[in-house]
Order: sequence, then structure tokens, then C-alpha cells
Amino acid sequence: MSLSRTLPAQSLPVFRAEAFSCRDGANQGDNLLFASKLMLDDVFELHFEAGTGRLSVLPSTSTTFEIAEDSDLGTPGATLHLDSALTFMSPDGVTQEVLLLVEVDAEGTAQQIYVLPLIAMHPRTEYRLVGIDTETARQKFAQVACVSFTRGTHITLASGEQRRIEDLKVGNRILTRDDGVQEIRWIGETTVRAVGEFAPIKIQAGTLNNAHDLIVSPDHRLFIYQRRDEVGAGRSELLVKARHLVNGYTVTVQQGGFVDYFQLLFDSHQIIYAEGIAAETMLIDTRTKSVLPDDLAASMGEVIPGHSDLPHAGLDVNKALLDRPDAAELLRKASTR
Repeated sequence: MSLSRTLPAQSLPVFRAEAFSCRDGANQGDNLLFASKLMLDDVFELHFEAGTGRLSVLPSTSTTFEIAEDSDLGTPGATLHLDSALTFMSPDGVTQEVLLLVEVDAEGTAQQIYVLPLIAMHPRTEYRLVGIDTETARQKFAQVACVSFTRGTHITLASGEQRRIEDLKVGNRILTRDDGVQEIRWIGETTVRAVGEFAPIKIQAGTLNNAHDLIVSPDHRLFIYQRRDEVGAGRSELLVKARHLVNGYTVTVQQGGFVDYFQLLFDSHQIIYAEGIAAETMLIDTRTKSVLPDDLAASMGEVIPGHSDLPHAGLDVNKALLDRPDAAELLRKASTR
């Protein structure tokens, strides 16, 4: 059963599978294939002219995804299957993980394989296949799909206290924008390499009237109330992805090292206050549910009120409206004038 199109699409930077050719091994001469066709120790190389394109993904059934209307790649409405997680090793001993997504037609025939790198991959480099994982691919995809705050982020409690996210507990009462005081139902924590899709976005103090730096996952959406429509969205309430505000000076990508990510789950999708900025909490759908403990995921069922019927639907800002170096400054002015 297809879910509401008002759910936010996730934009993923992917290669087509034919961008990778097997240079040595059992599948020499072939492109990157499904997990069932691959052999460990095969060596692949990324074509020199290959580049990523944006694959826009919506949740669909409990086991599949759907290509969104605004996707640059694929057929809108087509089904996507998550095939596997692959681990490669480059000559310098560094491992790179990728996720394989397969687009199928109405008859279930594979039309295209997409490669989502979780760390940057480069041409003219030999990548040896050292791991094929069909068991935990969904959990790894969920880590990419989840919106997360980083260690040290101050969250506003119901009392007005500013508490670091790592000091929060399940049951703590948090101030929300739309539903008053709400209790935290679950807190997730992961530590990942701050590279590729896991590299966080830093919003410098003062950029959006925040008292301290706010560092969040790339697709984390911030809530902006415009007193004047500075960006031409046609409405006062906006949800803006952190990655769309990157300008290289006040909003930057923090590449390198490791990052501790925290996810906050409530009984419904909420807007809370992080470093004074209104920001969303974890949204449960088929892209993110696998990150939850099994017992909690099972207790939620397939349809989760407050997560499937979004109170914030339709507030996302088109990326094209923010494709300018002063986008963050315009939003700051719009929220204060």
C-alpha cells in the first residue's frame, strides 16, 4: 500500500551501477551487480567520468521504497528494493561501504541498480570487495535516513532548562512547538565516521539567531516562521533541510573524524528547540523504522498515528529557492522582521 505523498522525500547522491566495472576477479568485465551475483575479492574501479545523481526516495510498503516525483534519476512512482550493503577496501587499507538499491517495474523486473556510497569514492582507485551483507542493509540505510542531533546540542525542556542531548533520559518532558509538553519515548545513539552522507552540517552561532553552534545531520529539517516571505515560498511556515543552507562560511559541512549522532523519538513527529532553533524530531516510516529496537518497532505496528499523518506536511521548501549564498541570512531576517 502506497503512503501519503505528503511525506518528505529523501534525496540521495547515487551512482548508476554501470559506473563501476570489475577489473579483476570472477566477474571481470562486468558492472556492479546484485549481491547474489557478486564474489568476494573481485576488484572494481569507478569510471573516471562517472558522477553522482540525485535519487529522491519516499517510503512505500514495509519492505520497499518509491521513487519520488522530483527525482533526477529513475522513474517516478517506481518501486525500489534495498538489495544489500557492500564493503570495499582501497589499496591504502581504508574500507568504504555502499548500499545497493534496485529499481523494478510493475512486473518486478529490475530496471536499474543504484549505488549509494556512505563515504566518498574516487576514480582510478581499485576497490576490493571484502563484504556482502544482506541482513543489516536496512539498519544501515535507516541510519542515513534518520534526522539526528550531535553530542553537546542543548535541548529546551518543559521547564525552560537547556540540557545537553547526551544527558537526556526517556520520559524527560520536552517543550514542543505544536503540542506543548511531550515526553521522550526513545533515544537513539550512534557513532559514525563523519564522511559522505554522515558528515554533519554546522550552523554557526547567530546564523539563525541561535545562541550556540548547532550541528545536525544533513537532511535534518529546521522550522522557520517568516514574518515576511523573503525566499518566495508563498507561505510563512517553512521546513528547511540543513544541507540546503550550506554556504561555506556560516553553514558548513564538517568532514572528517567521527561524530556522535542522537535521535529523539516522541509519540508523534514534533518540532522542538535545539540551541534555540526550532528543529524536527525523528520521523518513523519504512526508511527509518529499522533503526529502532525490535520490541519498540513491533509495538508501533505498521501505521503510526502522528508519524504517518504529518501535522507538518507540505512545509518543505523547494531546494531551488535556497540555491543562493545568502539563503541563511534571508531566513534569519525573515524570522525577525
